Amino acid sequence: MNTLITLKKTSSARISRRLLAISLLSSALGCGFSGIVHADSQAIRMSEEHINNLGVTLGKPVPVTQIPVLYAPARVVVPSTQEYIVSASQAGLVTRLNAATGDKVEQGEVLAELNSSDLLSMQRLYLKAESELNLGLFTYQRDKKLFEDGIIAERRWQETRSLYHAFASEADEHRQLLEIAGMTAGEIAKLRKTHRLSSALNIRSPITGVVIDRMAVAGARIDSLAPLYRVANLDELWLEINIPQERIAQIKIGDKVLLEKPATEAQALEQQTAPSALPVSAQITLLGQTVNPENQTILARALLKGAPGDVRPGQRINTQIIQPNNGAVFNVPNTAIAQHEGKSFVFVRTAEGFDASPVNVIGKQGDDSTVSGNFSGTETIAVKGAVALKANWLGLGGGE
Repeated sequence: MNTLITLKKTSSARISRRLLAISLLSSALGCGFSGIVHADSQAIRMSEEHINNLGVTLGKPVPVTQIPVLYAPARVVVPSTQEYIVSASQAGLVTRLNAATGDKVEQGEVLAELNSSDLLSMQRLYLKAESELNLGLFTYQRDKKLFEDGIIAERRWQETRSLYHAFASEADEHRQLLEIAGMTAGEIAKLRKTHRLSSALNIRSPITGVVIDRMAVAGARIDSLAPLYRVANLDELWLEINIPQERIAQIKIGDKVLLEKPATEAQALEQQTAPSALPVSAQITLLGQTVNPENQTILARALLKGAPGDVRPGQRINTQIIQPNNGAVFNVPNTAIAQHEGKSFVFVRTAEGFDASPVNVIGKQGDDSTVSGNFSGTETIAVKGAVALKANWLGLGGGE
């Protein structure tokens, strides 16, 4: 019995010594990592030396007046009011093409030349109508004087006047047909003066713009109204943006659209994840009323004025829709945000260390995030080293 009592005392003493060693070790670890607290507290106490050892960089949140709403792909198109098809008004032979795809052209510039026999007939009919008009004018002036002198009856004067007006209308009709065919007012005046017919027909650009497409070749015989060129004014472009139908309620007419600069081949090889924005922006002018059944998206159209040279019709480009904001919203680096249990935090500098301040991430653009939270923007935050601070905050260690 005495032996059994002695063994129990010995075991109890060993257990006590082990518990004492564990307690001393825990105290030593607690002294070694003075910045460690549990996540139920928002404060992180640590010395300036400890902060420097963790490599924490400090900065301030930047107030912003606009917040990102949605990233979406867009297609660059030419507005329907800025695009023209240049066609041949008469059938004929294409003798010359003066413009190629991509050329800039001025309004009235000759794009192509045709040899048209139909134009000869139109010129002949015009000259005939002008001759009849001149003869009718002479009769009109003579009968007018005779009627005023009482020599002829009023009925004859009315018949002469009616015939003269018919001649004038016919001459005007043939003159307008020549204008529609492509002859200028100067060319028509020269024709009326010289009576020299010409089968050469010049096709001119209706606007100042860029040749988007050439649809004819020299030496080809074409029919009337055959398309020759497609010319567009690229001063204004449309962005057709596909918005998921569940997000369309967030988009409003007048929202600003930022364009991402297309990545170069070198940037694509580097797998660049944050392309820079172009120095222009568009504005949403239309929200569609129907859903595309193939991808369940709704069309939003944005007007882009003064597009840079690297934005071209037919191109697909990434866009970001942003909206004005009057609340307390700030831009912070992505490296300033720490995640814990599905929530986002930034670390605000205090006299004793840092406070883990919860924030709501509204959107991201490149290396920055737009956040809102319970701070005014005058605070100093950790813009780098949030991972190390999170580890100290959760009691996981003192290193990053």
